Amino acid sequence: MDDIDLKLIGLLRADGRATALSLARRLGVSRGTVQNRMGRLERERVILGYTVRLAEAVETPHITALMNIAVDSNREDAVRLALQTDPAVRVLHSTTGRWDLVAELQAPTLPAFDRVLERIRRVEGVARTETSILLSSQPL
Repeated sequence: MDDIDLKLIGLLRADGRATALSLARRLGVSRGTVQNRMGRLERERVILGYTVRLAEAVETPHITALMNIAVDSNREDAVRLALQTDPAVRVLHSTTGRWDLVAELQAPTLPAFDRVLERIRRVEGVARTETSILLSSQPL
């Protein structure tokens, strides 16, 4: 990826509905160049899709939390596979320091969230966890 790709991605993050023509004008390249680059970035799975962000007032209610996870030695691959197949795990990060993984979790209600926590804690290889429920978020 070069500077144009990075700038294109930044523009798409700000407005995923921007037209190829408006992106081309802002980047100082042709519309065809933008279309070709977007196609390549999609094929290379750099761009995985486009989405809609809803206003908080119409967003489907859910509980979001970050779970820090310590993994027993040599079990990270198995734990990672188990978490990647859990529908409540939205994002999974490897980290340095005290925790091996950080998982972003979502559930529709507190009882459902409690079941998610219990399910993850039972995964073989999960040594300990610490979870923080997100109270608010500010999109950038």
